[in-house]
Amino acid sequence: MIDRFYPVLPDIDWLERLVPLGVRFVQLRLKEAPEDEVRSQISRAMALCAEHGAELVVNDYWRESIDLGADFVHLGQEDLAAADVSAIREAGIRLGVSTHDHDELAKALAVEPDYVALGPIYETKLKKMKWAPQGLDRVREWKEALPCPLVAIGGITVERAPDVLAAGADSIAVVTDLVTHPDPEARTRQWLDVTR
Repeated sequence: MIDRFYPVLPDIDWLERLVPLGVRFVQLRLKEAPEDEVRSQISRAMALCAEHGAELVVNDYWRESIDLGADFVHLGQEDLAAADVSAIREAGIRLGVSTHDHDELAKALAVEPDYVALGPIYETKLKKMKWAPQGLDRVREWKEALPCPLVAIGGITVERAPDVLAAGADSIAVVTDLVTHPDPEARTRQWLDVTR
């Protein structure tokens, strides 16, 4: 079940810090790691999330997710184009897909995703985006068009969260507001308060 608060975290160390605080839906977004490290981190994240009753979403690594029995994968557009969606579905894995414009939304909907992520909603600091901020009007527009839950991502802070949820987002994916915060545990508790 998708939760309104959706931390997107860079490695298992981050999951071990924040999932026990009451996080119910979390993404492991591991980048540039050797194969054995990828498998180890996914396995550890699966065990951690099972222990705490959280849903784990694995970013990108769909082959490893199939092999290890993960339940949920998230793919960006480039990864979606290269992925074997039939194999993902045959393994019983649910799928989230990133979108930034109408063309990408059409590609996402063609694979009948379990959620669609739209971003960046606001200007982001974590990475340079080639897309302008989408804004709350686009959240409302996407929500009307979607047959599945909508995840908003990009530049969203605790303070902006109520407006994003009011615009129709079912969930808010949070990266920078957690991983750059001086007290990520306290910030996580604030997110839990504002989204529950």
